Amino acid sequence: MNTTKTIAALFDFDGVVMDTEAQYSIFWNNVGKNYFPEYEEFGRMIKGQTLTQIYGKYFQGMEKEQAQITEALNRFENEMTYEYVPGVVRFMHELREKGVKIAIVTSSNEKKMANVHAAHSELQAMVDRILTAEMFAHSKPAPDCFLLGAEVFGTHPENCVVFEDSFHGLQAGNAAGMTVVGLSTTNPEDAIRDKCVRVIPDFESFSYADMMELLLVKGM
Repeated sequence: MNTTKTIAALFDFDGVVMDTEAQYSIFWNNVGKNYFPEYEEFGRMIKGQTLTQIYGKYFQGMEKEQAQITEALNRFENEMTYEYVPGVVRFMHELREKGVKIAIVTSSNEKKMANVHAAHSELQAMVDRILTAEMFAHSKPAPDCFLLGAEVFGTHPENCVVFEDSFHGLQAGNAAGMTVVGLSTTNPEDAIRDKCVRVIPDFESFSYADMMELLLVKGM
């Protein structure tokens, strides 16, 4: 850790800031029943992937179907409930008090985030930046989004802590050379334990001091 540089906390959105993953599982499992009945849990298979990645892998050349799914997803996201992951609001306030820069780094697009802002107008004041899918060329598991997070705060990857829940997100954080904390909100702890320095169920018992200790340990 470079103590002369800004410390930054980079949060994925779904499953990290907002507890939305169960709702997305319902939507994508229904999509799977319509198009891939052979897959029992299609929603789990596509966790952490962008819409472009899902279409490229499972719906290639199916433009009509892609348009129908996109339209249905837009309606679904407009009606979703957005509830904070326990403890994240308190944790973000603590980070702000300690001078840590905060960014939400998400594969969600601006249209989806507009729905979030409508439901939680306070969110934008809780963070310094919100980086959406439109802002980087390569989505997770590429490290581009998190490297952009370091760049906008004028700091180094070694001074950044990533909070992620998906396999692609954890991979992206590690590829960026950052300290990665995994949340077991989407995948069980034993499935992500080897992909991060620590696994937490939520932020209820996680503090600024805990985060700084992880940064110091990695920097030794």
